[in-house]
Amino acid sequence: MTEVAFITGAGQGIGEAIAKRLADDGTKVAIVGRTLSKVERVADEINAVHPGFALPVQADVANREEVFAGVKETIDEFGDLTVMINNAGVAPTTPILEVDEETLRWAQDINVNGTVWGIQAATEAFRDLGHGGKIINATSQAGVQGNPNLTVYGSTKFAIRGITQTTAKELAEFGITVNAFAPGIVKTPMMYDIAHEVAQNAGKDDDWGMAQFSEGIALGRLSTAEDVAAGVAFLAGPDSNYMTGQTLIVDGGMVFH
Repeated sequence: MTEVAFITGAGQGIGEAIAKRLADDGTKVAIVGRTLSKVERVADEINAVHPGFALPVQADVANREEVFAGVKETIDEFGDLTVMINNAGVAPTTPILEVDEETLRWAQDINVNGTVWGIQAATEAFRDLGHGGKIINATSQAGVQGNPNLTVYGSTKFAIRGITQTTAKELAEFGITVNAFAPGIVKTPMMYDIAHEVAQNAGKDDDWGMAQFSEGIALGRLSTAEDVAAGVAFLAGPDSNYMTGQTLIVDGGMVFH
């Protein structure tokens, strides 16, 4: 049986790397994102190597109906769904005294609500298809340990770890595992934007901004998106079948448990 994964936020960065890694591993992938041109590019690149393995799906994870419609579109195309990867997210870097309602609502709608809608859509699909499945949520090193200026982002990523633990217990009876992955400082467009904003807030340059996050990595280098995708591939594959409710930290040695 060919595995089928639905990957949100897959038009760039970590999501793109996850999609390409899973396709290389033999999984068919729905490339999901708000911007159709971005997901089409990734799907085209995958299909050039693995014909028929990638489907571009336009959906905003903050919109519950669009997530459910995207899952239906994926099943209609591939005939199955076995893995849900709730990867989409935004990362505001707002100092605590400047946090406003709009920023909180924006991050909540995408990071937290989007994860909940993905879990709901996947669970409904798995049950309708008559089998269990794997749900994998994106948290962060900032959802394991608090970081300055990341009150909004960190609060959503701490919430996702809680959602992961809660739903792992709730969905186990259906043969569904729920785990999370926590990247550290990854060289992605979003990370460079975060570093730039932090630097601007402090009146410093971008190199200074990135250094605020890269200090203290035991392995001495920033992560690539492929480093994270390797961890997600483990969670998506059979070697993690006896894991649920866990957060796999892929940060090069920043946080230790």
